[in-house]
Amino acid sequence: MLRLGKYHGLGNDFLVALESDNPNLSPDPITARELCDRHRGVGADGLIFGLHHPSADLEMVLINSDGSSAEVSGNGIRCLVHAFLRTSGSEFDQIKVETRGGLRTVKVIGGEPATEMVLEVDMGAVSDGPSLTPESSSYPAHHVGTFDIGNPHLVLAVESPEHVDVAVDGAALEAGYSTGMNVHFVSVRTDGDLELRVWERGAGVTEACGSGAAAAVAAATDWGLVEGPTGVHMPGGTAVVDVSAESVMLTGPSVFVAEVNLP
Repeated sequence: MLRLGKYHGLGNDFLVALESDNPNLSPDPITARELCDRHRGVGADGLIFGLHHPSADLEMVLINSDGSSAEVSGNGIRCLVHAFLRTSGSEFDQIKVETRGGLRTVKVIGGEPATEMVLEVDMGAVSDGPSLTPESSSYPAHHVGTFDIGNPHLVLAVESPEHVDVAVDGAALEAGYSTGMNVHFVSVRTDGDLELRVWERGAGVTEACGSGAAAAVAAATDWGLVEGPTGVHMPGGTAVVDVSAESVMLTGPSVFVAEVNLP
């Protein structure tokens, strides 16, 4: 028996398996591919394993829907912490989560573990990403840059993300990076917030990307396009990102969808 929870952060959906509910739980890419299949499995953008860790409250291991591994996910980590709080019944103001991208701290802002929560994630500092490929440099954008926030992101400031064929352009741009790349098309709205469309490494087009929202605001701040806390509007909803010299804070919801028990 495998006991899972299904959650989503702004439509970016995950299956969460906690070691506390599944003794001897072991991350498995084949299982992740099968369960995340939207036609033959349960369906999700990724499968998250929440494991015991000696120096943190949890360890996060994320496997994308295609079976590849991801270092961290801003939406996924909120879903994992939500699952931990919902199933444990414990009350925490903040949770420390070890990820492949480093230790992250998640703070409870509000909501009810039984249904929906709002959580703030300290995503850490932003650094430069891989060198731009010729395809990235020549793409028709006002600004282009790569950023690392525990995982790699290519951010392109375009006239209108809604007019970009993300499935085509995102895949083509990612193909130039040997280790893969999250690709984001962004523009500044009239209200000063950002509009974002996402191509996620290992999952394709998704309704939202938390780490991508964080990288996009960090990029737009560097380019002088935004200042202060910024709303990032994606097809699945809006996250808020606040950039400082030390870290990037990401705030958004996590919604419990269902429990899934598999033989």
